[in-house]
Amino acid sequence: MKSTWRDFITSPHHAALAAGTLGLGFASAEPLYFIVGAAAYVVGWVFVPGLGFFRRYLEKRQEAAREAAENSELAQFNARRDTLLQRLTPGRRARYGALANVCRDIEEAAAENADDPRLRKLEELMWTYLRLLTIEESLVEFLETEVQDDVPGLLADAEREVEVLKAEIARLTTRGLSGELDAKERLLNSRLERLETMGKRADRLETAKANLALVVAEQERLDQQIKLIRADSIATRNASALSARIDATVENLEHTNKWLSEMDQFRDILTDLPLATGRAGFGETSAPQSTATPRRKEAN
Repeated sequence: MKSTWRDFITSPHHAALAAGTLGLGFASAEPLYFIVGAAAYVVGWVFVPGLGFFRRYLEKRQEAAREAAENSELAQFNARRDTLLQRLTPGRRARYGALANVCRDIEEAAAENADDPRLRKLEELMWTYLRLLTIEESLVEFLETEVQDDVPGLLADAEREVEVLKAEIARLTTRGLSGELDAKERLLNSRLERLETMGKRADRLETAKANLALVVAEQERLDQQIKLIRADSIATRNASALSARIDATVENLEHTNKWLSEMDQFRDILTDLPLATGRAGFGETSAPQSTATPRRKEAN
């Protein structure tokens, strides 16, 4: 491993070298000893960074830095995951907790092969499931708001009003009443802009309905696939078969994750699992009831 001058100058070996050469030479108050010490210091700069003990020290320090960075990344991910869990309604948190317990059953069944890196992919599956739950909750809240506002009804009213104004403007144009005509045309322009806005809301409403149906379907599919992995792990106790089943499930979810990545409004929750060697776990083992006042009626 190649070292740099920064690696050496910040190491305890440099401090010891400086103290044993420059320090002793300066303390002797003899110019000759100081010159010898300075020369020994320069020689140490040249040779010590290439010696085996320093290279081993440097490897350990860099490994410790990597581990610290990975631990920090995992801690940030876990904090973010726990925040998303806390924001879910109690019912959805319970669904997440139940499926997380299924994953723990799989780990227990594969206890003899607990170091299998593919078991870590269960965490990836659960992260996808949590994102699906979060998106479902957001879509349900959006749909409830739009339904309360009766967007389809408002859109129909806006369309009728625009048609009426167009007919009135046509009559006024025929009669040559320019004063009334100008006012009606300004009103029509305003109502056309309102109609365009209502149309966009109606389009988003239909898109949200379609997305919600797909999100729920993907949740159910993932739930059944993870339970199938558990059944295989208990029935076969075969590490190769278990790993193959997990790999197949992760592969089947690639198009789901791609679809999720295209939903700009949920981009803040679409980060991937950290690329660390440590395990992130699954989060809560249970779903405690929230003491906050419910914001809405939950759709099961």
